[in-house]
Amino acid sequence: MTRPVLITVAPNGARKLKQDHPALPISAQELGATAASSLHAGAAMLHLHVRDKALQHSLDPELYRAAIAEVRRQAGAELIIQITTEAVGKFQPEEQIESVKRTRPEAVSLAIRELIRKPIYESAAAKFFQWLYRERIAPQWILYDQNDIEQFKSFCVRGLIPDELVHVLLVLGRYHQSQQSDPAELEKLIPHLDPNWLWSVCAFGSAEGRCMESAVALGGHCRVGFENNLEVSAGRLADSNTELVEVTAQAIIASGHTVADAGTARELFQISRR
Repeated sequence: MTRPVLITVAPNGARKLKQDHPALPISAQELGATAASSLHAGAAMLHLHVRDKALQHSLDPELYRAAIAEVRRQAGAELIIQITTEAVGKFQPEEQIESVKRTRPEAVSLAIRELIRKPIYESAAAKFFQWLYRERIAPQWILYDQNDIEQFKSFCVRGLIPDELVHVLLVLGRYHQSQQSDPAELEKLIPHLDPNWLWSVCAFGSAEGRCMESAVALGGHCRVGFENNLEVSAGRLADSNTELVEVTAQAIIASGHTVADAGTARELFQISRR
C-alpha cells in the first residue's frame, strides 16, 4: 500500500568540518541555504546541529535561535526544524535538558542512553519528557541496538515516556572513520519494535542508500546527510546534502510510495508549527 515517507536531512552533525567535505554547512547562512535546497529536493525535516566560534559542537540556545531564524528566512515556515541534544562526551543530561527548555524548538532528538545514563537520572528525565509533551515539542528517541529498544520499552511501560505517538530513530552502526552500515542490521531490529511506533533510520557510509531502501520496504522513514555519510555511491562523494536527499526521494518513488511534504509530515508525526 502506498504511504508517505519522511525524509530528514542531517547536513553536518557534531564532528565533521570543511576538510571532510567543502560543501559541509556550518554557518547559519550555509545551513539556511542547505535547508532550502533540501526542502525543494524532498526533505520535510532538518536535523540541526550548531557550532561555536571554534567550530565545536554546541547546544547554546542563542546559536540555535540564530540558525533557526536563518533557516526560516531561506526555507520558509513549512520545513520542520529538529534540534539535537547530542552530548558528544561533552554535555551532561541537565545541560541537554536546559538547552531544549531555553530554545523551545518544535522538535528535538533525544538519545535515551545519554539522558538516562543511570537510574538516578530517571526522575529528572521523566519530568522533562512530560514537559515536552505539555509544550507540544515533538521528540524523536534515538536507539542504537536491541538493548536500547528493550530499555525504551520498559520506560514506556513504567510511564517514563508519555503514552502518545512515539517516533524512534534507529542508528545502524557507530561513528568511526571507516564505518559502513549494513541493511541486515535493520532486519534484526525491526521485530523488536512496538508495532505502534513510527520509526526512521540513519546509516553510515556509502551503504546509506541501501539502508534507506530497506527502511522504506520495511515500513520506516529516512534520515540522510553529511552527518553520517558523504558518498552518494561507493567511491563517489556526493556534491551536496541535497544530492543525497534527491537520491533518497527517487528511491522512495521507485518503491511505489510518496515523499512526504512538510505539511503531511507534520500531520503524520503530530508536530505543531512554531
